[in-house]
Parts: sequence; structure tokens; C-alpha cells
Amino acid sequence: MCLILMAYRYHPRYPLLVAANRDEFHDRPTAPLAFWDDLPQIVAGRDLKEGGTWMGLDRTGRFAAITNYRDPSRVMPDAPSRGYLVSDFLRSTEPARVYLDRLAPKASAYNGFNLVLGDAEGLFYSSNRGGEWRALAPGLYGLSNHLLDTPWPKLERGRRGLRQLLDRQPDPTPDELLELLTDRTLVPDSELPNTGVSLEWERWLSPMFINAPGYGTRSSTVLRVDADGRVWLVETTWADGSRREFQWDWPSGNPA
Repeated sequence: MCLILMAYRYHPRYPLLVAANRDEFHDRPTAPLAFWDDLPQIVAGRDLKEGGTWMGLDRTGRFAAITNYRDPSRVMPDAPSRGYLVSDFLRSTEPARVYLDRLAPKASAYNGFNLVLGDAEGLFYSSNRGGEWRALAPGLYGLSNHLLDTPWPKLERGRRGLRQLLDRQPDPTPDELLELLTDRTLVPDSELPNTGVSLEWERWLSPMFINAPGYGTRSSTVLRVDADGRVWLVETTWADGSRREFQWDWPSGNPA
């Protein structure tokens, strides 16, 4: 993912709400959201180049998502795929805390990442560019291609929009959350972050929904978990407008 908006124990009816955009090169082969044939407990899209994923869940109450940390000066061409971290956590049975402790000594082998994990103990954030992992308190969070809640304009815009939606809507629908993710507002040059790419690309990458030459927002995904553990997972793939939905019940003891 390249933009993740999260409401964790913020809304009285839905303890976990996630709205996320996946930005990627259009020619990178991808499978859409589905339960995996080889790992049927996992539901996620799939990167067909490396085999990992950017956001996924399992049937028992585990959640994971990742964004890249943008720093062109520190890219390691031979580093393992960051998407593996999501699928690796979901295929395991380790508590998130244990998984993150085990990951810490080898996290530097990966290019820059931000990792969000959820399980029965709560929601957790880790980055190999930002110190030790931490448990997240209830609240609204935004994550793009820098550290959690870095105030990039699109992240601030998205988090503000999420807050406004949840404060006025007692029953936010996946479609309302998906609509939030389609904002194509360009950021003025004076407000652009400096992330090591050209000014032209800073402009291209500044909206919540990206449409750049050969690159852009390929899919948007919404996760809604209610207080009873009912999961509603929806993904729209923008190239063909297709939509996939999954609903099931998590057992008691999940990130909500």
C-alpha cells in the first residue's frame, strides 16, 4: 500500500476501519483480492512477481499491511520483497509482538518499510526507518511512504476526511470509505514534501489517488470490522472497475 487510513477503536460501532490505496507500476503482475489456493486461511491480493502482498487478513483475526518508505538514495536492488512480511505474518501463528521482536534483528535487510500488524492483543506499528515497534492507542492514523502520521498533505487530507465521515456517520459504508480514497487533489508546489524524487514526480505522487505515467493507484481496499467481529472486506480494481467483497465472522479476540 501507499496510503493507509485507520480508525482503531475510534468509532463506537466499528472498532477497526481501514481504507487503503495500493499504488504500483501498471506492468507489475498482480492477482486481485481472494482467498489463496495454497494458503486458504489468507485473503489478500497478491504480487505475482515476488509472491507477497500489501494488505491481508486471515480467518482467525489477524491483519497486516505494509507501505514502502520512499528514499531513493537507500534502495538495495537485491533486498527481499517487503510484501513477504505481510504474508509471512499471516501464515504464522505467532502473536504480533513476538513476530515483531523476531523481525527486528533482520529488518535492515529490507528496503524501507512501514508495517502494521493486528491480532488479539491489539494493533501494532513498526518501521525499519523509525526505531522500535509500538502498540497503537485508540485513535485515527494515517500512513503513507514515510513514518506513521508524518503530516504529508495527502495524508492530512485523508485523515481529516476520515474523521469527518466517522463523526457524522453512525454507520459508515465501504462505498463511502472507497469514495474518500478517490481524491485526486494535487498539492501546491510550496507544500510538497521532499522525498528524493524529481519535482515532477513529487507532483504526480501528491494526491491520495495517483494517476502518473505508467504508475498509479491500481486498487483501493476497505476493511470494516464491527464490535461482534463481523468482517466486511471490499476491493475495487481501477483498471477494469471490478469489485470483490468478502464477509465472515472473526472469533472473539481480534484487532477490534
